[in-house]
Amino acid sequence: MFKTFIFHAVASHFVNGLIPVSVLFMLLTLTTADPFYEHTVIHLISITAVTIPLSFISGIRDWRLKFHGAQAPVFYRKIALSIVLALLCAVVISIRLVYPSPLATGRGIAWLYGGCIFLTLPVVVILGHYGGRLAYMARQRGTEDADPT
Repeated sequence: MFKTFIFHAVASHFVNGLIPVSVLFMLLTLTTADPFYEHTVIHLISITAVTIPLSFISGIRDWRLKFHGAQAPVFYRKIALSIVLALLCAVVISIRLVYPSPLATGRGIAWLYGGCIFLTLPVVVILGHYGGRLAYMARQRGTEDADPT
């Protein structure tokens, strides 16, 4: 089992699983006005924010080991999107720390808070797409002679 265990896959799928659930709970918050759903959103985003560095570092490690640090655009896109995801989560957490009930403010802060939460979804979808392309390509060619371009 340890020979086939791929830490990056586990870490990235963990993050990619939490984000859609947080967006779902945000939709439930907006449709029901139940503050407990929003509490769940901030908990999910916080857990995501803590695990993003694990996914990021393991992804960089795998890039260097499995793809020999290839200078392909897909890797730079994944790095940039990971940073965007981390920043979106940081903004959400920061807003929630400053405004205990950001949706109740009814101002631009509520739009920024909700917008950042909803923007995390397309980011993880695109990250997953690029990751899937790399995994498929590595399986087709074998990781020793993989060309990610």
